[in-house]
Amino acid sequence: MASSAEVTKLALVAGEVSGDLLAARLMAGLKPHLPDVSFSGIGGPRMLEQGLASDVPMDTLTVRGLLPVLLRYRELKGIQNRLRDRLLAERPAAFIGADYPGFNLGLEEQLRAAGIPTVHFVGPQIWAWRGGRIKKIRRAVSHMLVIFPFEEEIYQKAGVPVTYIGHPLAETIPLVPDVLAARRQLGLPENARVVTVMPGSRMSEIKYLTEPYVRTVQLLAARDPSVRFIAPMAGERQKAYFMELVAKAGLPNLLNEMPLQLVDGESHACIAAADAVLAASGTATLEVALYKKPMVIAYKVLQAEWLLIRNMGYLPWIGLPNILARDFVVPEFLQHAATPEALAEAVWFQLTDENNRVRLQQRFTEMHHSLLRDSARESARAVLEVIGKA
Repeated sequence: MASSAEVTKLALVAGEVSGDLLAARLMAGLKPHLPDVSFSGIGGPRMLEQGLASDVPMDTLTVRGLLPVLLRYRELKGIQNRLRDRLLAERPAAFIGADYPGFNLGLEEQLRAAGIPTVHFVGPQIWAWRGGRIKKIRRAVSHMLVIFPFEEEIYQKAGVPVTYIGHPLAETIPLVPDVLAARRQLGLPENARVVTVMPGSRMSEIKYLTEPYVRTVQLLAARDPSVRFIAPMAGERQKAYFMELVAKAGLPNLLNEMPLQLVDGESHACIAAADAVLAASGTATLEVALYKKPMVIAYKVLQAEWLLIRNMGYLPWIGLPNILARDFVVPEFLQHAATPEALAEAVWFQLTDENNRVRLQQRFTEMHHSLLRDSARESARAVLEVIGKA
């Protein structure tokens, strides 16, 4: 058995489901090279499966939107300070922040100033908004791991050591999805038209998208009663909140009247089974693209927050497929534009236009190939170099 002196200590923090997935793959990639490794920090179920000792549940950190973060600032700052003090005392070989830049960059800056190497996994979207953060990144990050090919040049020019590792989702999602297997798994007819509705995993996404999404389904069901609708729920808490919002909107019987099937988890099966998808902005839109599905993107936040952020972006797109394509390959409906009528019309087009379907399959297949790398190996190699164990 290895003595405590031989153990390689690594600290990691993920604040959301996507970061949990990314960090877990990195941990799996490191284990063959560091059999004596110990992981601590904050993470979700996938990181726990890889052996992480988590200081607090990851859900404690999962907050979306500027105003919700401000309301919980003291709580989150307290968690950050306690973790910082522990890591300064324990001196891990490196700290790895998996996305969640608002929390992780501040922590990384303090740890790096104290001589602890820092790796940040998934570059903050400085190419989309708040490009001034590159100065803080230079101070905070010893090595940046990026998941989109165009990001490498941005960090190289800024003088930040960087490695493009590919996107882990491009490895986990098949190049050719098995639609029939997904439909059998979900109990859906093989020949039905299927629309997947994805209101998001964050409570704030569900808050602002549930009513317009359900009313969109209502309009589409009236247009073609044979269409089947499925909605993956990220967890019991999200499902209960979704149902509560449906009731508050005066639609308590609507789910029974329409062929809308709520699915516990299984988001990838729900996407694979679909002919078209209505998705909240974020990683889900990239997942839909990698499954080669026509989609409509919708994004809504608290009005006060929208007034703050609407002119802060550098790009005309918010959906990852459009950002990667540098074009509006799929429609986006933001804030007041995300009406049930507009969404229903756009989803109907995505569902029924065969030329559009063929065009998107070709674009999304090219996108898939561009993102395909062995991300676990590439990210592990970069971390091993940072800690001097390559």
